[in-house]
Amino acid sequence: MHFVHRPYQKGETIAAVATPPGEGGIAVIRISGDKALEVAEKIYSGSLRSYQSHTVHFGRIVNLEGEVVDEVLIVVMKAPRSYTGEDTVEIHCHGGSLITRRVLQTALDAGARAALPGEFTFKAYMNEKLDLAQAEAVQELIAAKNDLALHAAENQLQGALSQKIESFQKELVDIAAILEAWVDFPEEGLEFASFEEVIASLQATCKKMETLSQTFQNGKIVHEGLTMCLTGAPNVGKSSLMNALLGKDRAIVTPIPGTTRDLLEADLRMGGLHFRLVDTAGIRDTEELVEQEGIRRSHQALQEADLVLLVLDATRGMEENDRELLARIPSHKTLVIWNKVDLVSSHQKPEHALEISAKEGLGIEKLHEAIDRKIWRSGPPSKEEIVITNSRHHQALNQAIESVKLVIQGLQTQVSAEFVAADMRRALLELGTIIGTDISEDILSAIFSKFCVGK
Repeated sequence: MHFVHRPYQKGETIAAVATPPGEGGIAVIRISGDKALEVAEKIYSGSLRSYQSHTVHFGRIVNLEGEVVDEVLIVVMKAPRSYTGEDTVEIHCHGGSLITRRVLQTALDAGARAALPGEFTFKAYMNEKLDLAQAEAVQELIAAKNDLALHAAENQLQGALSQKIESFQKELVDIAAILEAWVDFPEEGLEFASFEEVIASLQATCKKMETLSQTFQNGKIVHEGLTMCLTGAPNVGKSSLMNALLGKDRAIVTPIPGTTRDLLEADLRMGGLHFRLVDTAGIRDTEELVEQEGIRRSHQALQEADLVLLVLDATRGMEENDRELLARIPSHKTLVIWNKVDLVSSHQKPEHALEISAKEGLGIEKLHEAIDRKIWRSGPPSKEEIVITNSRHHQALNQAIESVKLVIQGLQTQVSAEFVAADMRRALLELGTIIGTDISEDILSAIFSKFCVGK
């Protein structure tokens, strides 16, 4: 395991550019740590230490050779009222890449250390400004690709998920105390609650934990988006449908079968979600080696896709290859598209197939609605709903659930109290890893390494 973060040294002063790379009106250089004011005062023209916290001032950044680097606005935020919980100075300079690097280098020359990925948020976590779930929400907020993902990240940042996990912990701790008492004082006849009452309480908590765990399917869709694959025989109109969904000519469309030889991908925003749209090679029996490889990749894309649009040609009707393909794709993730309905056809439409004309744009809105229904089997999550969007949280929660079930099973079968109490401790340990009360250095390193530098 490569540790991104060195052992935490409280108050160590770090600096980084906190705005995206490139050119813009302004850029922000963030300095945080016990010596943040000292470092900033070495390079700033004004009397920085005399400024009140959370005030903005105009001045110049001057390097250690006395040369003016840039005219800036500077913001002072004194501990503990800052993002990191430590003294923090933000320098708002002009947004060119070169000038930004020079201002940062001036701060580093004055005694700050270059920040590692996510190290400002790491400081906030270590200084108890955020718990671990809230810290992870910061990165999810930055990376949100749609409104639903944004709202989910905001809820998590505000502590909604943490409060839910803490409520589970409290309920289990109350029962754990009873179990530990049974272990420590087996001969005392202590009767805090009956077996039946303890089991009923555990079952109620376990059910609430399972309900939260079940939100992960929707949460994953919200956070990561979906892969939607277009498939079918050659020349049924897959590329035309891709262009219709995108609203632009992305794929080459010709009357020649086998025009698409490889996977063609594009990003699509639809219904408030992010899709990776994949157009595949037409699937048929062929001796042509390049086309065979394209068809092999098409089959692989079908297996990996979250949603499949099987496109059929209404002017040709269902053919044997179409039937074989329909039987091979799982129905729960497949929509059948009856394309080219603008042309005369006497063929019987398959049951539940959606009638469209990709070329003429007919039926595309109904297709959007059908895709939405296929994705959200129980409806999309509300803005207020707490959903699990992080696979680490989901895994830890499921492991906690399994441990609680072992506790219930142990009580029902009268397993020794020591083993039951051990299972309860494992459940509490797993819940603690979600919000960071029980977390190892390698997990912390893996989490914060995904952050951008400067956050």
